Amino acid sequence: MTDASASDGVPTGIVGPVAGTVVPRFAGSSTFARLPRVDEVSDYAIAVLGAPFDGGTSFRPGARFGPSAVRQASRNLRPAYHPDLDVSPYERLQVVDAGDVPCNPYSIDEALKQIDQHASDLISDRHRLITVGGDHTVALPLLRAVNRVHGPVALVHFDAHLDTWDTYFGASNTHGTVFRRAFEEGLLIPDHSIHVGTRGPLYSRQDLADDTDFGFQVVRAGDLDLLGIDGVLDRIRARVGDAPVYLSIDIDVLDPAFAPGTGTPEIGGFTSRELLHLLRGLSGESLVAADVVEVSPAYDHAEVTSLAAATVVYDITSLMAASGRSSVPD
Repeated sequence: MTDASASDGVPTGIVGPVAGTVVPRFAGSSTFARLPRVDEVSDYAIAVLGAPFDGGTSFRPGARFGPSAVRQASRNLRPAYHPDLDVSPYERLQVVDAGDVPCNPYSIDEALKQIDQHASDLISDRHRLITVGGDHTVALPLLRAVNRVHGPVALVHFDAHLDTWDTYFGASNTHGTVFRRAFEEGLLIPDHSIHVGTRGPLYSRQDLADDTDFGFQVVRAGDLDLLGIDGVLDRIRARVGDAPVYLSIDIDVLDPAFAPGTGTPEIGGFTSRELLHLLRGLSGESLVAADVVEVSPAYDHAEVTSLAAATVVYDITSLMAASGRSSVPD
């Protein structure tokens, strides 16, 4: 839907997705949820950015193809109205697809700088960003960009793994070290961050001790069976308080039955329904940015992992829209 257009042809009202009742969902725009590109509108509230980089992967590569796979799977969405959150997100807020960062596939350091720069160009105190990875390494430059606008943030981290290890084969910036680096750089508010959904064996008992020293709290995947959805949400809310929140979701927080297309799968994870219930219980008002990472489509079946990630991105935009004020570009 377009409310008005400027004299130069750039729409000035909210522009929503291409209607699935007009253009079939398997046709038309290849942007996320068939939303407008960032250059097609005069302003925006939320940008969806692709970060196709997987040079920090320690096991199965392929997450560089995640953004394109998630966009393709998002065609399946009917994004006009979210019944669980009672919001029409793309009528309430202008959401755009900001394309992909042209990540250097041969240099981790150069790729992180490129992601940082693109994110910094999109984020402000009135512009929020959701990034689709890529492996989890991309979260570090995103947190750097967010900090320049909002200062240190509380991290809500859904993942099968802690991602607070020190190095892999001498490399300090990888998908398993990202939040240790974030802690060391002062990007996180002390004692306000939480891992949710972790499971599986570790390299050492010391891994947990180090993680605690970095100020993280852990809700393991099995704790959901004991605490329930509301109990886990209570722990998250108590942990973050009223701080600005960066939400980071590794799709491997889901059990491989629900997300086989990922680089480091671990059995015993959440179901898709459980993850959506947890996300919908968060406060969208405090979310300043988010990422959804580690979709590796080469290992996927029938796009189930890509569809899970696309739905999660849609739910995050809906969460932000449900708790935020309507924003129509001037």
